[in-house]
Amino acid sequence: MDGVPHQGRRPVRRALRVGVPALLRVPVSARSEAARRPLVGITGRRFRLSLIEGSDERYGDRCVDTAMSDFATRVAEAGGLPVHLSYDTDPDAVCDWLAGVVITGGQDMHPACWGGDPSVVRGIDPRTDPMVHDRERDDYEVAVVRAALDRGIPVLGVCRGLQVLNVALGGTLVPDLPAGPVSHLSEECAPTDGTVDHLVSFEPGSIAAGLFDGDVVTNSWHHQAVDRCGVGVVVTGRTADGVVEAIEVPGHPVLGVQWHPEWMKSADPTLTWVVREATRLLERRSES
Repeated sequence: MDGVPHQGRRPVRRALRVGVPALLRVPVSARSEAARRPLVGITGRRFRLSLIEGSDERYGDRCVDTAMSDFATRVAEAGGLPVHLSYDTDPDAVCDWLAGVVITGGQDMHPACWGGDPSVVRGIDPRTDPMVHDRERDDYEVAVVRAALDRGIPVLGVCRGLQVLNVALGGTLVPDLPAGPVSHLSEECAPTDGTVDHLVSFEPGSIAAGLFDGDVVTNSWHHQAVDRCGVGVVVTGRTADGVVEAIEVPGHPVLGVQWHPEWMKSADPTLTWVVREATRLLERRSES
């Protein structure tokens, strides 16, 4: 057209054929397979980049969002699509997309969340010390739990995550477990299956009992625990000293475990469970 040689136009048309449509040439079977894999949201922490040794000091005041990669690895191995949940991700909006949620471990919940003693709170910015209380994280994870429960989304709470589940439903915590015959705050390094004294027994008929063949020895890194159960929450696992190790909400796909399944050396079925339940939810959604 307008004197442009036909040969000069061919590379442009060829570039269009090769370039943009290439994004659409994913086999239909592959797209269908991905659509059958549930999105599982995984919570984490936020802290300044300067806390990471060797990081560029020019960006030290910037924050990074992190989660232990073992969670994503286990979720992916079980057939799920793990996605990290930043504090900036609106809980209600993201739960409209998610089919499963994992609330991960970390620092103690702020006592103001459950009516505890505020004097234990230190005036330290959690962005500069990821082990101090982080009210922003607390509020975010509580909101995620409630949004997930409203939508019937399976929820797995791990260690701190179990406590978040309980607090989100109005429960309280034991602020500091006394020393006793069972080691709850282990000095062992991850991954580990724990020590023989940390034996968890489950209530017959519970989700947890259905996942494990009898009692199970687990790892343990916590000094707080469930005290009073929240609305609808029941205790389904304890150690011999009576400390709560598993909670559930009967009638709902909700499980909290006080140990770290992502750091068990042996196969632990809890992360597989949340992916399986998420897959079932995804299938029900597709049928409706």
